[in-house]
Amino acid sequence: MGRYLRTYTSAAPLSVFRIAFGLMIFGSVVRFWSKGWIDDFYIKPSFFFPYYGFEFIKPLGEYTYLLFVACGLSALLVAVGWFYRTASVLLFLSFTYIELMDKSTYLNHYYFVSLVAFLLLFLPANVYFSVDAHQNRTDSYDQIPRWTIDSLRLLMGIVYVYAGLAKLNSDWLLEALPLRIWLPGRNDLPIIGFLFNYRETAFTFSWLGALYDLSIPFFLLNRFTRPFAYVAVVVFHVLTVILFPIGMFPYIMIVAALIFFSAGFHQRIIAVLSRLLRLPAALVGSGKKKVYSGRQARLLLSGLAVFFVVQLLFPFRYALYPNELFWSEEGYRFSWRVMLMEKMGHVQFKVVDEKGQQIMVNNEDHLTRLQEKMMATQPDMLVQFAHYLRDYYARQGFQKPEVYVDTYVSLNGRLGKPYIDPTVNLAQETDSFTPKKWILPFGDEIKGL
Repeated sequence: MGRYLRTYTSAAPLSVFRIAFGLMIFGSVVRFWSKGWIDDFYIKPSFFFPYYGFEFIKPLGEYTYLLFVACGLSALLVAVGWFYRTASVLLFLSFTYIELMDKSTYLNHYYFVSLVAFLLLFLPANVYFSVDAHQNRTDSYDQIPRWTIDSLRLLMGIVYVYAGLAKLNSDWLLEALPLRIWLPGRNDLPIIGFLFNYRETAFTFSWLGALYDLSIPFFLLNRFTRPFAYVAVVVFHVLTVILFPIGMFPYIMIVAALIFFSAGFHQRIIAVLSRLLRLPAALVGSGKKKVYSGRQARLLLSGLAVFFVVQLLFPFRYALYPNELFWSEEGYRFSWRVMLMEKMGHVQFKVVDEKGQQIMVNNEDHLTRLQEKMMATQPDMLVQFAHYLRDYYARQGFQKPEVYVDTYVSLNGRLGKPYIDPTVNLAQETDSFTPKKWILPFGDEIKGL
């Protein structure tokens, strides 16, 4: 281990990663803005679903646009390596703030971007092929500790392997669910569309998807299998884009996987960029090693150790809950469980006051379609909305309003079942990390991790 920690390698892979990552986030911000989603998701709604413990993070009204400007600008600055430390802090804070404003917009790749942005706060990604390195030659280095690059590879490995482990369940492997539900909906694709009508196709995709996630980091690490593995990465994620439009995540993973390639590969990329942009030769390195002092190295490595222990353990927190994971979703988020279920729900809230006055709530009066759809199958969001309704109708003159809910949820094609105990006053329940006893039993079992 001591010898490994003293191993140095070219800074080129980390620099290429910095450039690609910054440009991808900038592109994501431009895409989000151009589609009008800032207004749709963060300005128009009258109610937002905060994350437990982060209730203080709220949309900023029209100033939300400035938050996106800060995120996009900091992403560009990170890409070119200019004022890198300040820009990387701003990128992490702005992107994570955006991610935490409303739970209904949760996506795994937002979490991945926040984790990468956090890592980049501590990695020497601007010491090579950057504006900072060009302007301050004393902070320009060709060689950096190998662990600075391997930390990103490890994070990528965790994402893939944990996504693969999550697929080792009876619905995915033995029933080909939810792909057996989704794929026939894409049977209009030219040439291959007819294949999606067959159960065998769904089973093939399910098994290959699990094998891909579990094995791809190891094939990318091996220099003999790496070219073929990267082709598999591109094919897999392009197919995902075609079949299941899920935003920028596939593109981010295609670009991020380049971190597994050799230093020579990245040096050739930088040489091509230098020629295309007609950059001065002095921009590329100074022949020095980035050597951390003993205290700096201990602090950085200790921090990274804690970070990765959390990443390894946090996805297994679902084991602390008694309910079926896919049913209750307690411990489901932030655990690399990607596209594992088709879950639909119908929810009807009833508000009753102490005088017997009652009203059936029209959810559309308070929520966007996306918010209503996401809330219908997630108990923590249901109790948050119940609290909102309690306070809303109290302002309308209801005396000590109680909030009850009738919910029916279908999971992976099963018949809809009651989801929340309709006799429980959700206005008195609280969101927390403890098991929610008012979630009704699933009545089935999905075996696996």
